[in-house]
Amino acid sequence: MTQMIPTDGPQLNEILTLETSVWEAMVLGDRHLDAQVLADSFLGVYPSGFAGKADHCEQLQDGPVVAEYRLSSARLRCIGNAAALLSYRASYRSSGSADWKVMLISSLWEKEGGKWLNTFSQDTPETGGRMHE
Repeated sequence: MTQMIPTDGPQLNEILTLETSVWEAMVLGDRHLDAQVLADSFLGVYPSGFAGKADHCEQLQDGPVVAEYRLSSARLRCIGNAAALLSYRASYRSSGSADWKVMLISSLWEKEGGKWLNTFSQDTPETGGRMHE
C-alpha cells in the first residue's frame, strides 16, 4: 500500500537531501557525484526525450550545466519499505543563461543493497495552469 508522508517528515528530508545532491552535481559539474546516486538502470523522462545514467552523467562532461536552483513544494509517497517517490517544483537557471525555468519533477528512489539510488526521474515543464489536488 502507498503511504503519504507529511512534507515535514524525516524520510522526506532524507530523500530530498539525496535529490539535492543530484542538483549539486549539476552545479559543480561533478560526474562522479552524479553517478554515485543514480542506479545503473536509471531512466530519465525529459521534454527532450529519454536518458539513461550515462546520458545524465555525460551532460557534465564539460562542466556545470546549472548555475542556480531552488527546490520547493516537496512531497513524498512511500511505496513499501524500499521505494519512495519524491515530487517537487524546481526553479533553475542553466549555466550561461539569465533565464529561469520551472519544472515539476518526480523522482523514484529505491533502496538497493542498503543504499538509496535514484532509478527514475520525470521532468514536466510548469505551464502556469492550476490543477486541484
